[in-house]
Amino acid sequence: MEEIEVTSWLTLDALKKAAEVIETVGNLQTGHSMSVFCRIEEDFLELHYSDSSANYLRCYEERGQLDEALEERKEEVGEAPYDEEEENGEFEEDEDEDEEEEKEGQEEKSEEYNEEEDEKEEEKF
Repeated sequence: MEEIEVTSWLTLDALKKAAEVIETVGNLQTGHSMSVFCRIEEDFLELHYSDSSANYLRCYEERGQLDEALEERKEEVGEAPYDEEEENGEFEEDEDEDEEEEKEGQEEKSEEYNEEEDEKEEEKF
């Protein structure tokens, strides 16, 4: 992997325009950085935009290295999937609570609807 510091977002934009974008991680509107993973001919690149640190261009020798960097960036930004342990048990209690709250909300809406219907019936007479 080679890394070059780039001072201008315009330079990164020009490279992005010429590239086949594989995936984008992060968002400059909601965070402080964004990485665009792309390919230009035989080169696998990461174009890193930042409003709080240096911008850079990274060139990876093979697709596997790019995929590893992509996963690292997702973890840094919080876009990585949960671990299997978390998916298979640790958060089940929270899901049950969410389901109960949803049911309660539906029951309240149903009661409100029934009250409104009763009032309409009374107005007719």
